Amino acid sequence: MHRLDFLLIALMATTAALAQNPGPRLDKLPNIIYIYADDLGYGELGCYGQQKIKTPNLDRLAKEGIRFTQHYTGTPVCAPARAMLMTGKHAGHSAIRGNFELGGFRDEEERGQMPLPAAEFTVAELLKQKDYATALTGKWGMGMNDTEGTPTRQGFDYYYGYLDQKQAHNLYPSHLWENDRWDTLAQPWQDVHRKLDPATATDADFESFKGKEYAPAKMTEKALAFIDRSKDRPFFLYMPYTIPHVSLQAPDEYVKKYIGQFDEKPYYGEKGYASTKYPLSTYAAMITYLDDQVGIILDKLKTLGLDGNTIVMFSSDNGATFNGGVNAQFFNSVAGLRGLKMDVYEGGIREPFIARWPGKIKPGRVTDHISAQFDLLATLAELTGQPTPPTDGISFLPELLGQTNRQKKHPYLYFEFPEKGGQIAIRMGDWKGVKTDLRKNPGNPWQLFNLKTDRNETTDLATKHPEILKKFDEIVKKEHREPANAAWQFVMPVIAASEK
Repeated sequence: MHRLDFLLIALMATTAALAQNPGPRLDKLPNIIYIYADDLGYGELGCYGQQKIKTPNLDRLAKEGIRFTQHYTGTPVCAPARAMLMTGKHAGHSAIRGNFELGGFRDEEERGQMPLPAAEFTVAELLKQKDYATALTGKWGMGMNDTEGTPTRQGFDYYYGYLDQKQAHNLYPSHLWENDRWDTLAQPWQDVHRKLDPATATDADFESFKGKEYAPAKMTEKALAFIDRSKDRPFFLYMPYTIPHVSLQAPDEYVKKYIGQFDEKPYYGEKGYASTKYPLSTYAAMITYLDDQVGIILDKLKTLGLDGNTIVMFSSDNGATFNGGVNAQFFNSVAGLRGLKMDVYEGGIREPFIARWPGKIKPGRVTDHISAQFDLLATLAELTGQPTPPTDGISFLPELLGQTNRQKKHPYLYFEFPEKGGQIAIRMGDWKGVKTDLRKNPGNPWQLFNLKTDRNETTDLATKHPEILKKFDEIVKKEHREPANAAWQFVMPVIAASEK
């Protein structure tokens, strides 16, 4: 076929697709802000039922927009979740599938995680095709400044924040990165994983984990500057904050808002990360601090007259954590769901998701549309009037706009996770299948739950529905593509075991 004939056929196909799926009518392209929390559980916002932690700005965001109740991350830990969000691929296809660490914790050992390959196509690269200004302020985790994974080689005009997730264990770091340049902050490097002796620890010892420049504050500062200089053109701002990921560190004025409300004892670092005298108050303070940053961004949009032409989205990379002094049970952090971070049970992968777009998204809506973060690429392609790139996602733009009659649904969502023993999960309608401990036992059976009647995954119905389990086995074979990194290879023996 001649190239001209191919282009003509492609143009006709695109025209036909747009006729069937016209998307919104826009006078001009909207600004897009995507705010990403780190280890924030499904139940840690007031609008998702939280009783002890105050989140008035995010609650307002939900009240003025739409709140999703069945939205999923791609996988239950940091780096691969971010890769899937950015590239629109699920865990069976993603180039990054785990937290593959390089280097060490000290400044001179900083090497980050496995880089996102140059061949991957990101949300930022999609929006650059429509002349968006693009920026990242926060934690990247997909390649250092001297690798193909650095944000400036993945579609971002500007970035500021952490490149290495290990450095992000300290919210008062010695430095952050700004467009591949080291930005020295007002405190030296310290080992936040050092433990304190409960018999001798003093207030000064706890204070030693604090610094002068709080990384999340710097992220907000740089985000506001980007909005200022980009206000006259469409912009995309990706804001992956590092809170409430441990270490438990927050400005004193925020911690003081909670001291005295909880019966708490000091945390001495016995489960890693920084010690703190008030672990419950500090954790709550970190979430309230994050909430305040959302309020600051919303106020900025209003001040600049950008409010009506900006869609603001908010989610989290995975469920609440289990270490570093965090008490997920005390805060009911995952709203009763089973599992936490690193689990493919609902508590590890079901996330809050809120979107607000005045005049386009009807206020106060709640939806149970089943969706995933790897839907973002398809959603933004439709939003900006571009052909959908190759993706595992489905645009949820119709759901945002209340056009539910044209919202396509996933036949299923597929998850695989090489860490914590090797795990697989599938969500198919109300059914949820889970396999665990697959590295040691690739023949482990499916656990089967009906999420409509058993949202907390307490009753295994696998023996009653062999026909569903057979479908799940077929889905695994269809959706798994073997990764190049041997550390992430565990599924092929599972497939072989299912065929016996």
